[in-house]
Amino acid sequence: MKSILISAFLFCTVSLLAQTNRPNIIFIISDDHAYQAISAYGNKFITTPNIDRIAHDGVLLTNNCVGNSLCGPSRATLLTGKFSHKNGYALNGREAFDVSQFVFPQLLQQNGYQTAWIGKMHLNSLPNGFDYLKILNGQGTYYNPQFISKADTTQYHGYVTNLISGFFFDWLKDRDKSKPFFAVVGEKATHREWLPDIQDLGAYDNIDFPLPETFYDNYDKRLAAKDQDMTIDKTMRLKEDLKVHQGFGEGAGYGEYSRMDEAQKKAYEDYYGKISKEFDDKKLSGKDLVQWKYERYLKDYYATAKSMDRNIGRILDYLDSTGLSKNTVVIYASDQGFYMGEHGWFDKRFIYEESLKTAFIIKYPGVIQPGWKLDSLVSNIDWAPTVLDIAGLKSPAEVQGRSFYPLLKKEAVPDWPDAEYYHYYEYPQPHHVSPHFGIRTKDYMLVRFYKGVNSWELFDLTKDPHELNNVYGQAGYKAIQNELMKKLKGLIIKYDDKEALTLFNTAVK
Repeated sequence: MKSILISAFLFCTVSLLAQTNRPNIIFIISDDHAYQAISAYGNKFITTPNIDRIAHDGVLLTNNCVGNSLCGPSRATLLTGKFSHKNGYALNGREAFDVSQFVFPQLLQQNGYQTAWIGKMHLNSLPNGFDYLKILNGQGTYYNPQFISKADTTQYHGYVTNLISGFFFDWLKDRDKSKPFFAVVGEKATHREWLPDIQDLGAYDNIDFPLPETFYDNYDKRLAAKDQDMTIDKTMRLKEDLKVHQGFGEGAGYGEYSRMDEAQKKAYEDYYGKISKEFDDKKLSGKDLVQWKYERYLKDYYATAKSMDRNIGRILDYLDSTGLSKNTVVIYASDQGFYMGEHGWFDKRFIYEESLKTAFIIKYPGVIQPGWKLDSLVSNIDWAPTVLDIAGLKSPAEVQGRSFYPLLKKEAVPDWPDAEYYHYYEYPQPHHVSPHFGIRTKDYMLVRFYKGVNSWELFDLTKDPHELNNVYGQAGYKAIQNELMKKLKGLIIKYDDKEALTLFNTAVK
């Protein structure tokens, strides 16, 4: 009996130590925040000092790709580790996420983690696996937003980024401190229509941002790139997007601008009144008008990101001040890439570089070596199994992704994939981008467009990093084209994308 009691005591002690040593995990996921809008990724015109802090203390991924460049579908992939055709959430906000399927926080929860999601989720349902939910209603609003909990829906006064941080701190203070925790901080920023916090209005007005090299792209020989509706020139709206003569406060007549209180309204009227006068005085047209719109877009976008970066700093400071940072993994990622004027665009959707690639930065003190970059191709289907692996858990068989935790620890993984798969579905609204599927390797991109436009495209990324020259069908690329076609078909079969397989086997007319 004595030996049994000792064994039981040792088992409980070891189990308690194992649970105590398991890291806390915070996953900060922003909305439409371009990797090229982060100073750690090379932006020389603005700074994101707190996102950069995570990079300084951890690993920055340079080739993190998404499987479907849309807000809701990307979050569904985060939760499930599966592509859109498998998790059932392929379109943005047009259906409810299927809550009966496995989501990885369930496994964390079942193994002693306390779990929470605070901020934007945008899945039209409340997934299982969370002890605490306080999420934005739908897309959410920047000012005075509604938050949904398991009990009710309540409107709160203030700026959304500050509110999200406040709710996160409240939850941290009230959580069960005997358990490790996993929390998603879902930022609203930097989604359209890019409303900065009042203190950040005009933060970048003294900077003239240079036009991207491809700003005046004519889309020659790229049919799908030509047949879209997402240009700064024709699609971006002077009033609703850039606030030229836009009303604010009650009776504003458009979206969240009507939610502002008197103080918020006055601050916006004062600032954007000057912008509107500047616009009227300049009497712009042609390229001058397009370039003015581009400048205003970036100034508002970066000012909106400024509050988010500041609040990430608040989170990091809180972890440091409480000692939690010693055993807390912090991840910063965006739901997908975004166009900052490249090809004349804003928004995302395309398999092309700026929307395919997204930021992913992770630090894990004492485990992940700080201050380096990982160049391996990674997909957002890999996020869930990586988080589970960090927590010491294995993914179920239905998860399509694979943990890249060994890569983060600089371990050799000889069979790591050399190509990432992509499939975009939403058409024709809101931006008339033809659905397409394809693969990205280190040196090439192969893509098949269907519906609106039916065509194949192939890009040699070493010679053509801006993806301007479609070399599909050219004699000099026959061998690599055949190799990539086989690789693409292999991934379609591996991931069981039946629609893509049918299209792959159908000749383009």
